[in-house]
Amino acid sequence: MGALVGAGMFAVTGLTGRTLYMVTGAVAGAVAVTGIQLYGKAARLTEVKITVPQLSEFTFVVNSDARQVAWELFVETVTRVSTQPLATGEGIVREALTSLHGLFASTRETLKGTQSSQVIPSGQTVEHLAITMLNRELRPFLSAWHPRLRTYELSHPENPESSWPDNDVCRAELHAVQEHIHTYALGFARLAGVRDATAMLDDD
Repeated sequence: MGALVGAGMFAVTGLTGRTLYMVTGAVAGAVAVTGIQLYGKAARLTEVKITVPQLSEFTFVVNSDARQVAWELFVETVTRVSTQPLATGEGIVREALTSLHGLFASTRETLKGTQSSQVIPSGQTVEHLAITMLNRELRPFLSAWHPRLRTYELSHPENPESSWPDNDVCRAELHAVQEHIHTYALGFARLAGVRDATAMLDDD
C-alpha cells in the first residue's frame, strides 16, 4: 500500500526523499486505519434474543450484512397480503394462499442471493429464522391447503369460494399462520435494528 501511495504522490506532486516518505506513510496509515474501522464496523456482532413461534427463545447473532438481509426479509414479509388477517366472510382465501406462496419464493430467493452468515456457537443466524419460517409455517400450510382448494376450484368452477366446504377450517388455520408470520416479521425487524416495528405493523 505504501509503495502504491508513494508512486501516486510522486506522480501528482513530484515530492522526493524524506518528504515523500513522510507523506506516503501518513496517507497509507490513514487509509489502513479507515479500512480497519470500516471492517470492524461491518464485522461487529450483536446478540438479539427472539422467540420463535412453536419453539422457544433463541439467541441470534448478526453483523451488518445479516442486518441487511433481515431488513429485506422484514419488508418482504410485512408488505404482502399474506400478513393481513381475513375477517369472517371477507377477503379471498385464494389471494392469501397466492401471497403466501409468493412470500415463500421471495424468501428463498433472498437467501440464495446472499452469502451465508458466519456460524457462531453461541447463537443462531438470520438464515435460521427465515428457513424455520419456511419449513414450519409456510410449507406445511401451503402443502395442505393449496391442492385442496385447487381441486375444489377445478371441480366447481361456477361456485363461489364461500361455498367451499373447507372454507372455514382453512381460514382458521390461515389466521394461525398469519399470527406466526407476524411474530417472524417482528423477529426480522429486531435483527435488522428496526425501531417501533410493532407500531408499523399495527398501522397496516
